[in-house]
Amino acid sequence: MIMNAQAITHAAHGAAPTFAQLWSPGFLLAMVVLGVLYTLATGPWRSRFAESEPVGLKPRLWFWGGLALWYIAEGSPLSYYGHHEFFSLHMLQQAVLYLVMPPFLLLGTPGWLLRPLFRTKGGERFMKVFANPMLSLFLFNFIFSLYHIPIVMDWLMVHEAALRLYYVIFLTAAFQMWFPVFCPMPEYAKISELKKMLYIFVNGILLTPACALIIFAKDPLYASYAHIPATIWFLESVDDQQLGGVVMKIVQEIVYGFALAYVFFRWYRSERQKEEEEDLLSDSMMHSTGNAH
Repeated sequence: MIMNAQAITHAAHGAAPTFAQLWSPGFLLAMVVLGVLYTLATGPWRSRFAESEPVGLKPRLWFWGGLALWYIAEGSPLSYYGHHEFFSLHMLQQAVLYLVMPPFLLLGTPGWLLRPLFRTKGGERFMKVFANPMLSLFLFNFIFSLYHIPIVMDWLMVHEAALRLYYVIFLTAAFQMWFPVFCPMPEYAKISELKKMLYIFVNGILLTPACALIIFAKDPLYASYAHIPATIWFLESVDDQQLGGVVMKIVQEIVYGFALAYVFFRWYRSERQKEEEEDLLSDSMMHSTGNAH
């Protein structure tokens, strides 16, 4: 899927991509297998897991939705044309892959399904680092910003092995960034709901400079996409580049807005429940005092 500059130019003007290049049937099969294993683990095989609890329809829909988004980002024509032709589609692919998909999978994965993976000393040490909110906050945004430095992206785009490795690091950092917000394991939930809202807000600020660099650039930044003629996308390459920055920023604002609303209403319900419990306790104590008299 990843070509050098000459190959990318050939892809834009040469033979049409194959069905396998556009739809990645192998990756689709991997997503289906992962979904089936999840369904079995949360259904017929659930008794094999310690402290397992029933998984409702909503979490299952979250998880399958996450797999569908993963396939759309990495296995559909969005991936091919995002890599080979249009920077704006590349940014849309990244927005889906790193901002939208991880919350779906985290919301759909029960904690008891993950715990067996981290019961070793090495697993516990890994989780202490992975679940650190401050590290999560800065690592993802650093990796995102570094990737979009023109010399870095252009180098990665012509070195397939390095790009695949960066993809793994990028995706891991994305899950790490979202983990404190949608933590499926309460024992690793280190920040309160109010701090989660601040965490999401700061994430949005840290992501802005890289998007602004792309949106307000007056010249093409990336050699990998500079070959695109205006007749394909009805846009000059610099306009396609600016559109990519706008797409990323809009998707980020929408996703972070939903995340803020999700956390806020969880906090609000929690506070209401506490107040109701306190009122019930107060009424019970007053009733007991009245009976004593």
